[in-house]
Amino acid sequence: MGESKRRKEELGENYGKPEPIVSWLPFLTKQKASQFVQITTTGAWIGIAIMVAYWVTIRFIGPVFGWWEVD
Repeated sequence: MGESKRRKEELGENYGKPEPIVSWLPFLTKQKASQFVQITTTGAWIGIAIMVAYWVTIRFIGPVFGWWEVD
């Protein structure tokens, strides 16, 4: 309990507000960093799905419809 009182006195008005992860990026909080990771992970999976669909089209769908031949 003493530690929380000390932190509250030390931080003053900023007590309870999110702290930045690094001091030179004051807008980068843990919540925003976690949100960034979630968005980029979703984007990566979407990119992987598009790449797989492209490969399936080139390898299987195109030759079946006679659009081109795969050697």
